[in-house]
Amino acid sequence: MAEAEDLVAAIEAVEEKLAQAKSSITKRFVGQEQVVDLTLSALLCSGHALLIGLPGLGKTRLVETLSTVMGLHGNRIQFTPDLMPADILGSEVLETSEDGTRAFRFLPGPVFCQLLMADEINRASPRTQSALLQAMQEKVVTVAGENRSLGKPFSVLATQNPIEQEGTYPLPEAQLDRFLVKIDVTYPDRDTEREILLSTTGAIEEEAHAVFTAEELLQAQVLLRRMPVGDSVVETILDLVRACRPDDVTAPQSVKDSVSWGPGPRAAQALMLTVRARAMLQGRLAPSSEDVIACAQPVLSHRMGLNFAARARGDSLDGLIADVAASVSGVEAAA
Repeated sequence: MAEAEDLVAAIEAVEEKLAQAKSSITKRFVGQEQVVDLTLSALLCSGHALLIGLPGLGKTRLVETLSTVMGLHGNRIQFTPDLMPADILGSEVLETSEDGTRAFRFLPGPVFCQLLMADEINRASPRTQSALLQAMQEKVVTVAGENRSLGKPFSVLATQNPIEQEGTYPLPEAQLDRFLVKIDVTYPDRDTEREILLSTTGAIEEEAHAVFTAEELLQAQVLLRRMPVGDSVVETILDLVRACRPDDVTAPQSVKDSVSWGPGPRAAQALMLTVRARAMLQGRLAPSSEDVIACAQPVLSHRMGLNFAARARGDSLDGLIADVAASVSGVEAAA
């Protein structure tokens, strides 16, 4: 009983700090509450996020603000076609000491941080993109045959321009699957854009302040995994993920007709974590089926692919996921 009470108290304390963090973030990143929640969810889950949006929508500003608010050491890499793996990971240089002896010294690259912004990640060559795979999955990189640990915590927030495809290299499915969530950053509504204009073009601009430390975020990540999840939510997650696989007997006809490949077990793991994060961000002690519906699109959309016939018909993967999520849960998706 005492242990349960301690868990509740710890969760409530983290939820209070998260509310303060969101308030600080929105001083510099106006509106887009769902985008803020999903990026915070990625950090709480010790995961990575892929932000999809046109230039000028504040993606870089959001990542910089998150780094400040969450108390993390952040680095930024602008991906270009001529970027090499060593530009990300670092390299060894031969140095000569005063006594004439020579030795190799490792110069760490920008990946050695706690929050890495990979800007326009699809502009780098596949060879360079693959340099992030080990870092994202294992939080370790191997350089010159030696494993080197990255910062703790460590998360990658990568950006992509959905329109510009010339001179880009689409991320392979194996790397897309490493991202906990895919976040669509869209145009703000008129009132939000008015607030952005007024708050960012004056003589004085709002500043974000640190709310968390790196150690406090690590503790929150451990606490999130202790948050209870009801059997009904677990079953909803399993039903949803399996229903999105075209070769599964539980898949609806719409999935069998339209989907080429579906989500794997890592998608179910991601849903288990993100529904907890969403509940924590909203000040609740346990997730519900509504959280599964809300998290379905950002967790599953980059882990599925439409077949040729569906693309020719102009089918929407997001709409398909929303329909399947609503059918397996009995809860209507939010507009």
